[in-house]
Amino acid sequence: MSSTIAGNGEKSLVLASGRAHPELANDVARELGIDLLPTTAYDFANGEIYVRFGESVRGSDVFILQSHTAPINQWIMEQLLMVDAAKRASARTITVVQPFYGYARQDKKHRGREPISARLMSDLFTAAGADRLMSVDLHAAQTQGFFDGPVDHLWAMPILTDYVRSRVDTSNVTVVSPDAGRIRVAEQWAAKLGGGPLAFVHKTRDVTRPNQAVANRVVGDVEGRDCVLVDDLIDTGGTIAEAVRVILAAGARSVIVAATHGVLSDPAAQRLSECGASEVVITDTLPIAADKQFPQLTVLSIAPLIARAIREVFDDGSVTSLFDGNS
Repeated sequence: MSSTIAGNGEKSLVLASGRAHPELANDVARELGIDLLPTTAYDFANGEIYVRFGESVRGSDVFILQSHTAPINQWIMEQLLMVDAAKRASARTITVVQPFYGYARQDKKHRGREPISARLMSDLFTAAGADRLMSVDLHAAQTQGFFDGPVDHLWAMPILTDYVRSRVDTSNVTVVSPDAGRIRVAEQWAAKLGGGPLAFVHKTRDVTRPNQAVANRVVGDVEGRDCVLVDDLIDTGGTIAEAVRVILAAGARSVIVAATHGVLSDPAAQRLSECGASEVVITDTLPIAADKQFPQLTVLSIAPLIARAIREVFDDGSVTSLFDGNS
């Protein structure tokens, strides 16, 4: 098997990966039918990172995949260095593939004298030499506008809804948003699960205290119903676990949690295993270490979606067609 796919004329596709999530990179390469680009990467004693590609990428369309997991700053820096290496090695195009976009939650200023970190991330990859970004379920859609170039915003929803549909009685489902701000996403979920009612959890958040929110009550029809609580990511699990308890206290028959990104910072595993959810469904955009796993956790593969999107970009096709059926 080769580490490139030959296209029309001299066009070739190369997939490179950092060290953050090698399992996902290997799965994507397998879906594409190629080998990963041989890459040397290691840390110096002072923490600086060295990277070098083992084969020529001159004239190639290079896709550099890295999941921004902990330690997040190390893996972002490694991906930036890989982009710079590809640019200096005369790659034809460079696409940054970030299944999870680091710093995406800091997409606006809540108070004065704060950074807009998600914008800075895009600027860094632009400066490094990236021509295109690809990510899955950005925390806020407007983040696409921070990068001055094409951004492929992939949705994990079809993967998640196909699975959840097999786990619930679609005639008795209420889709619940963890807050009022994500009602639009909940509406899309409800449409795919049979058009049932919507609900949302009213919560308060202190912007001066990270990872802390208080779920007060659920607004909507959940009594006696099978509820699907949907979000883009789960970090420490506090908000989701409390929302599950509020929904169950309001009379729900069961609660399944579905989210794209399993950050699962400690003590998320304990909180989620004890909150009363019958199942917590996520994708593998981030690696899930053994100490983050628990009996109710189900992890779905995102590799087929990323591979199809990479192939559409390489073939000058339509990434949008992966989601709406129209090319």
